[in-house]
Amino acid sequence: MPIGSSISCSIASAVARAALLLAVACTAGPALAQFSMVPTPLTPEPPRASEAEIEKEYRIDAARHLYAAYPMRVYRGKVPPLIYSVMVVETEIDASGTIKDIKVVRKPAANEVTPWVTAMIRRAAPFPAPARMKDATVKYLDIWLVDKSGLFQVDTLTEGQR
Repeated sequence: MPIGSSISCSIASAVARAALLLAVACTAGPALAQFSMVPTPLTPEPPRASEAEIEKEYRIDAARHLYAAYPMRVYRGKVPPLIYSVMVVETEIDASGTIKDIKVVRKPAANEVTPWVTAMIRRAAPFPAPARMKDATVKYLDIWLVDKSGLFQVDTLTEGQR
């Protein structure tokens, strides 16, 4: 066999191995590691009471609270056009800022995101107390936009999409 032929075969073999590795990596499924551990929130002191009088205003206070609790997980800038997961969550907060209930209104396509998001919400408690709300409780709805890297934005404070 001439030297040029053996080099061509080696290159072809290397290309075939690389293609096989790429195919296996692409079909191996979602990367779950970034959603296996819930980050510890950075909430040094209880939040001040919310001045919100309606759910829409309170949603902003709650979103700011979540961003302050998880600054290392907030996606900065516009999210990519094909976001990894979208989830709609309704959170009920009592008069003291304690979470009464979390309901998943729209499940994400990536199942590993549901327990990760709900645990992050729970660990960020207490939330700002809804002092000016009727009955001093609030149910608010927000959309979580989760990137495959484990970063998120909530729709209330989103910077938009590319």
